[in-house]
Amino acid sequence: MEWIISLLSTLGIFAAALLILVFFHELGHFLAAKLFGMRVERFSLGFPPRIWGFQKGETDYCIGATPLGGYVKISGMIDESMDDDYLDEEPKPWEYRSKPVWQRMIVITAGVIFNMILGVLIYAGLAFSNGETKVKLDSVDSIYVAENSLAAQVGFQSGDKLVGVNGEEVPYFQDLFSPDRMMSSSLSYTVMRDGEQVNIAVVDSLLDEIGQQGLITFANVYPSQISQVAEGTPADKAGLQAGDRIIQINGEKVSHWSHLVQEISSSKDTVSLLVDRSGQKLEFAIQPGTDNKLGIYAPSMDVFEVDRFNYGLLASLDVGVDRTNETVSGIFGGFSKMFSGDISVRDNLGGPVAIASVTKQATDAGGFVGFWNITAFLSITLAIMNILPIPVLDGGHLVFLIYEGITRREPSPKVRMALQQIGFLLIIALFIFVTFNDILRQFG
Repeated sequence: MEWIISLLSTLGIFAAALLILVFFHELGHFLAAKLFGMRVERFSLGFPPRIWGFQKGETDYCIGATPLGGYVKISGMIDESMDDDYLDEEPKPWEYRSKPVWQRMIVITAGVIFNMILGVLIYAGLAFSNGETKVKLDSVDSIYVAENSLAAQVGFQSGDKLVGVNGEEVPYFQDLFSPDRMMSSSLSYTVMRDGEQVNIAVVDSLLDEIGQQGLITFANVYPSQISQVAEGTPADKAGLQAGDRIIQINGEKVSHWSHLVQEISSSKDTVSLLVDRSGQKLEFAIQPGTDNKLGIYAPSMDVFEVDRFNYGLLASLDVGVDRTNETVSGIFGGFSKMFSGDISVRDNLGGPVAIASVTKQATDAGGFVGFWNITAFLSITLAIMNILPIPVLDGGHLVFLIYEGITRREPSPKVRMALQQIGFLLIIALFIFVTFNDILRQFG
């Protein structure tokens, strides 16, 4: 029963995000077409068969049974429907084909533009409503790196102090792992180790795993300081208190929370702790509960020096633009690495199953903020994918229009129809590939 609830929750969250993305994309096409006096025959969320809708004016607003997309049908345009009956008639003033090339270009690119605008607005809205909390990198004393972990394979060691990324010193911890920096042509980190500056170059063979798992997170840098003790737990009964800093466990020195959790999880019997409480050293012997936990909680970002940023309306728009630019750079960097073979296409190209899973994970981890962050990312990704020069996609239509603008003649309807069909088959093949690939990664 639990897995059914989890599945329904995943599908519901994914459907909500997809509905928002598709609506804004198609709204862009719709408004641009209306602006230039084109007749819009249908505005559909989802693909046929049509299951519900209503007619208003010349447009059928409806919902299709296949929820993985949507479309706007504009009179006089060869689109996904492959409808070419109108070609035997003279162009009507309200038809797409009767309008100047520059107007048709705006209509075709409007969906992509609206998805980019949506990304900016979401990021700006989050900045305006929540502000930002950034951890000063100077206040992060060191990192903990578990043996055989991905960070260890990259070359990090416990005790390293993070300094910069890609040869650049950065002021905040979050700057080290921004999408554009992570997907740069060569990724490297600078650390202080035993009083000397060391450069750690990330080899291409590990980029796939980094993309899936992450590299260094707050889990690697949180000190072993208790923020809260759950009532009635072994830690509470033993006398541990919020603010206690655990400096030894079973005689072994610890200074990081992830190291502490690792040692507690591997303990089978009573755990011996040496605690620093306001300069006083205290010893505790605690028997973990049946779940092998003590009932203590990790510290928050407030254990570090932080800068809190609150943004007004205009400043939040600047933040939205900056984050969108970072996301675009990161996505193009990822594509570049896939095409060059630095990272695996199979491991990094995701379909609906992977997207649904990531959307659910982001929402579970970050709640409202997590959902909107991943929705903004997906909106920008959708914009970039749609502008690719593949027939059926907006980018394919744009290529036809550029050709027409240069040569002063349209590609023949037969050529466009043939290329549309080829593009449609390519998209179907890609959809099948990524879906099966997602399933194999999830359950293989």
